[in-house]
Amino acid sequence: MSGPSDVAGRGQLPPDESLGELVSHLATDLSRLTRQELALAKAEMQAEAKKAGKGAGMLGGAAFAGWMLALFVSLAATWALADVMHIVWAALIVAAVWAVVAAILLAVGRKAIREVNPKPDQTVDSLKEDAKWLKTQKS
Repeated sequence: MSGPSDVAGRGQLPPDESLGELVSHLATDLSRLTRQELALAKAEMQAEAKKAGKGAGMLGGAAFAGWMLALFVSLAATWALADVMHIVWAALIVAAVWAVVAAILLAVGRKAIREVNPKPDQTVDSLKEDAKWLKTQKS
């Protein structure tokens, strides 16, 4: 005589749940899992987009501030140097200084943009775990 544990141990359906109920539970679980994975991916992408936006905003702000600063300081420095040398040489020296400033701002902005990771790593890892789990459920 075989008891309920024998039936369940051989991979057969337990007597209290029908095949339809099991399929319904599986569909519900897969639906919930899909929604959770999409929510995780969305949250990760929003965080990365926020970092990218912050970096782009910093680049834009640096460009505008650099332009205004370069304009007014260049004029003042050129006039100040014009007292000691020809105005053309004074303007070239001031332009070289701003070229160095622009190069530094470019390097900092590029670094901020490179730190953005568009791939949702947590979601990919979670999907791999889900695939492993699903394989164990098939056996």
